[in-house]
Amino acid sequence: MAEINWTAEAEQWLRDIYDYISSDQPEAARRVVEGIYEKVQILRRFPEVGHRYESDPHLHIRILLYGHYRVAYLIKEDETIDILGVFHGALDIDRYLP
Repeated sequence: MAEINWTAEAEQWLRDIYDYISSDQPEAARRVVEGIYEKVQILRRFPEVGHRYESDPHLHIRILLYGHYRVAYLIKEDETIDILGVFHGALDIDRYLP
């Protein structure tokens, strides 16, 4: 099974998502953040389940979908996974990824 590491930036994105939603609906915010976290756990067994992000062919960046959110992650050579960010579908993800 692959090890999953959340980058500080990805953790901040998750906190920002929670803060934004919880200003109106705290319970919904909790469900969304927990849902994203649980969805990411599938990467332990199936790291290539997300679709390939093609900006740099030398990097193994993939995108996992959860509702309106895209989770960007990097599969490293040692088969660990770095979660790079959690982006709302309306954002231009190319501005944030290499």
